[in-house]
Amino acid sequence: MGMEDKIFQVIVPREKKIKVKNGKRRVIEERLFPGYVMVEMIVTEDSWYVVRNTPNVTGFVGSGTTPTPVSKDEVDRLLSRMGEKDPKYKIDVSEGDLVKIMDGPFKDFDGKISEVNEAKGTVKVLVNVFGRETPVELDFLQIKKEL
Repeated sequence: MGMEDKIFQVIVPREKKIKVKNGKRRVIEERLFPGYVMVEMIVTEDSWYVVRNTPNVTGFVGSGTTPTPVSKDEVDRLLSRMGEKDPKYKIDVSEGDLVKIMDGPFKDFDGKISEVNEAKGTVKVLVNVFGRETPVELDFLQIKKEL
């Protein structure tokens, strides 16, 4: 629309995450702020009119009639979070923690963590099967920490 000199960049913030579905680990892209789009622009009457009257745009963050700018630090954090090539494993359990198995053949079993492998994103859980503790290797997404 001839606004290249005032509207520079439009970003839909997304992040790569690891999900386990049907026993398989998949990397998916998930929106960080569903329904929001970030626009880098110089706010003038013309550029503001173009953005405001874009189809499916319903509102803006901020009070009054003009949007509130996002700080440089927040934008940098958001872009670095989006720029990660491979998603990191976020394992918030350690050896000896009690967990509940949420997926797989041992679903709804309780167990105790005996080993954590952060590089692979797996944990070994001791599960009581027929009165005997059996080690089971699970993906960290298959367990939930008991409180």
